[in-house]
Amino acid sequence: MKVLVLGGGGREHALVWKVAQSPLVEAVVAAPGNAGIAALATCVPLDPEDGAAVAAFCREQGIGLVVVGPEAPLAAGVADALAASGVPVFGPSAAAARLEASKSFTKEVCDACGAPTAAWARFTEAAAAKAHLARTGAPVVVKADGLAAGKGVVVAMTLAEAEAAVDDMLGGALGAAGAEVVIEEFMTGEEASLFVLSDGETVLPLAGAQDHKRAFDGDEGPNTGGMGAYSPAPVLTPEVEEKALARIVRPVIAEMARRGTPYRGVLYAGLMIEAGEPRLVEFNVRFGDPEAQVLMLRLASDFVPALMACATGGLADVTLDWRAEPALTVVMAAKGYPGSYARGSEIRGLEAAAAVEGVTVFHAGTRADGGRVLANGGRVLNVSATGATVAEARARAYRAVDLIDWPDGFCRRDIAWRALARDGA
Repeated sequence: MKVLVLGGGGREHALVWKVAQSPLVEAVVAAPGNAGIAALATCVPLDPEDGAAVAAFCREQGIGLVVVGPEAPLAAGVADALAASGVPVFGPSAAAARLEASKSFTKEVCDACGAPTAAWARFTEAAAAKAHLARTGAPVVVKADGLAAGKGVVVAMTLAEAEAAVDDMLGGALGAAGAEVVIEEFMTGEEASLFVLSDGETVLPLAGAQDHKRAFDGDEGPNTGGMGAYSPAPVLTPEVEEKALARIVRPVIAEMARRGTPYRGVLYAGLMIEAGEPRLVEFNVRFGDPEAQVLMLRLASDFVPALMACATGGLADVTLDWRAEPALTVVMAAKGYPGSYARGSEIRGLEAAAAVEGVTVFHAGTRADGGRVLANGGRVLNVSATGATVAEARARAYRAVDLIDWPDGFCRRDIAWRALARDGA
């Protein structure tokens, strides 16, 4: 069959890479794709958020499955348009995608089913929000209620920072996404990412991962969409995972079904783990980026039957096998990210980097210009590697990073430091 992957980032490159390996797939199409995806799929200039256009394209081209990568098309109802046209789609409806599109909705669902998460309050007026902050004190977390491309969360260590975040968000800095803010208790512990598949009823856990949100080494600097990741995450032990499934994921999936908005697709549960007890930080209604890259490298099974089962039912009959070897990815970003950055600089050395043993280079923000590859985004490359140990995977990834000639880029040099600290490396 033909598979359409919506999106053009590193997550989508990893998904295209994995889907293209399936013997069930005769061709992969990506919209809009990027310079790396173009080596594996036909890239088309289709707006991923235009549900009617996507559905029409699928009918014309005989697409048998659509895999939605980013959150914005899901929130815009693209999965609904495809389902109405009879096209199987991997990704939740707009109603179910509110688990990411609205922080307050997620909190209400968690409260309804007793899923442990941070104490919270919602505000539309700055004065009321600041009065609440005066009562709670800092540190505290201020979140834009809506989708803000990974930039709507401020972990404020002082009241001044928290009040500034409230002023920015409610003052329009994030547009409609910040029309409401959610102020949350600051949770302590170690974060990890748990991913599951669901067909609306069955929950199938995937491998866990841990990403690095801060821009610079030592977890310093502003929050980003993610500067690197690795899998498995040692903090997400089998016991912690089962607690998260039993107390958070399965109750939420059941609550969504009870509300008449069954959740179908992949659900990311960002967890804060302290003393072996997990609490929910947030849900995402799609694969994390860059966590998808390490998960796809570790997944030994054909992924397409699982994707189709999420779309059409029957996930209870699906099993997935995982490679024991760890995987790690280093994000190379444009200088200035997550603030302003320049586009159009040339990237060289990609073939040499990809030739390093165990390395796969996924493109995130790139475009082709004849025979050249140019930077075309904030997060530009995901230099990924597997190895017998986390240390070996990391060494391979950074060996490849050092072969890439891109003076306008930067990366963190300490990805997986928590795992290596556990191992004494």
